[in-house]
Amino acid sequence: MVADLHIHTTASDGLFSPEQVLAMAARAGLSHIAITDHDTLDGVLAVAGRSTGPVLIPGIELAADLPHCEVHILGYHFDLDHPELRRQISLVAQDRFDRAERMVAKLAKLGYPLSYDRVLAIAGSAAAIGRPHIAQALVEKKYFADIDAVFAAVLDHDKPGYVPHYKLTPADAVALIKDAGGIAVLAHPGLMGDDAVVRAMISLGVGGLEAFHPMHSRQETAKYLAMAAEHGLIVTGGSDFHGFPGRFPETLGRFTVPAALAIRLAELVQA
Repeated sequence: MVADLHIHTTASDGLFSPEQVLAMAARAGLSHIAITDHDTLDGVLAVAGRSTGPVLIPGIELAADLPHCEVHILGYHFDLDHPELRRQISLVAQDRFDRAERMVAKLAKLGYPLSYDRVLAIAGSAAAIGRPHIAQALVEKKYFADIDAVFAAVLDHDKPGYVPHYKLTPADAVALIKDAGGIAVLAHPGLMGDDAVVRAMISLGVGGLEAFHPMHSRQETAKYLAMAAEHGLIVTGGSDFHGFPGRFPETLGRFTVPAALAIRLAELVQA
């Protein structure tokens, strides 16, 4: 059995709806999946309680800020109705919409005029509007060839079109997931480029490391497996699937992890 513990849907910045993701996962033979949309539970809630298909693990990916970088914290097996978690998500969601409007205005000054209404239309029902929606609008206007080119030129954190948004601190993100009864996992540590930050996140109390990720090299995967073992942390992994053409993996089932990792997550919560 194989699993995928890092999947995005149209509830945040993925291309496929939660229902489509569930159907794709079933066709791919995945036994367990986690929908981990950015700063929203809408994707999970849309398909929660389904009795057919892969085992669905409640998940979320919370963005958190440090002075020199952004940290992403994955949460698993928490209470979907936890009041403070819901309150914080609502605050983040509203700020994301405000931030998108500011970003569209900033891009216009840079010579890339966009319709904010068109960005909203691309985002559709997404509760967590994000840079990929703006990037799609820029590609649609033929300002750039693809989404990767947009981020490289104007939307990455150090680029002229970037606008920050409200985020939790890493400590608050970890505490929020734990208070809701879940397990906090540091997402794709290899993408942070600084293992001192990874160790700082471990000291804050994350329960696991996402050692398996499509953008990790074999050496990075081995390093984070060893780091997890050193600190007694659970290991997770997933495809970080968004469904965008040209971004690996383009389909579910191309990057998987052993289902034993998903089963271990459940065992830790029940212990």
